[in-house]
Amino acid sequence: MKFPVQLVTFFLAVATSAVAAAESRPIIPLWPAGAPGSEARKDEPEKIGGTNGSNVSNIHHPSLTVYLPPKDQATGCAVIVVPGGGHRNLSIANEGYGVAQWLANHGITAFVLKHRLGLDDANLAGTPQPYQWDVHGVADGERAVRLVRSRAAEWSLNPAAVGMVGFSAGGEIIARAAIRAEPGNATATDPIERFSSRPDFQGLIYPGKSPLIIPTKESPPVFLACGFKDRPDISEGLAKVYLLFKQVGVPADLHIYAGAGHGFGIRETNKSPAPPAGGWANQFREFLAEQKFLQPAP
Repeated sequence: MKFPVQLVTFFLAVATSAVAAAESRPIIPLWPAGAPGSEARKDEPEKIGGTNGSNVSNIHHPSLTVYLPPKDQATGCAVIVVPGGGHRNLSIANEGYGVAQWLANHGITAFVLKHRLGLDDANLAGTPQPYQWDVHGVADGERAVRLVRSRAAEWSLNPAAVGMVGFSAGGEIIARAAIRAEPGNATATDPIERFSSRPDFQGLIYPGKSPLIIPTKESPPVFLACGFKDRPDISEGLAKVYLLFKQVGVPADLHIYAGAGHGFGIRETNKSPAPPAGGWANQFREFLAEQKFLQPAP
């Protein structure tokens, strides 16, 4: 599909703006001394790729980039944003920084997660991958929840309103993290590990591997969104996932947009007036309000 030159220029400007704005944000490592097993590689530079730095890979020192809302608009809710990228890289501009900025503009504290990748494109062909997405990537997601919850007072957050939203492969990370969530270890020497890794809610935006999403009655409430034109395991699979959540009695919102495919994220072209898929962020915020997560910390 060919886009008009003006539209391509628009996409480039949006990606450049999002990446440039993120450079001035606080970045917090999940493990200051390096992730367990990755300590020796924590100082390796990340690989910046895509158009104007729109994606990133070679991640060995996982971190959170912080987006704080104006204090007079803060809702006390926190969302950890997990970009997609097929576990090869992170689509950090339109599925990370752009989403986080939108959330912060609407009173929600946001954190963009850079996690270790299971199919990192920075590895030479034929070189064994050092990480697995469902082990190391998920561990980074769990650690992110614990870290944000541990600093809730500092950021004026409600520790019972810390959730996640993820796109494509990022949605896979969140779904698995929610399934295997663990309570905090009260005797842990690392104070962050004393907090629960369970997200209070989850947003799964066109996630892959839908057969692996098997909720239980303890699963967090879920917001599901995808495009009708996406591949069947997503556009049909997510409808089946919705029914699984309903069967176990977990609140679920499902949105399938007839005119959309894969990878819509947050772009200038999603803003009003826009195709229905462009409204997913507003609908996600409405879901959080309905579930009583948008209330200032006590």
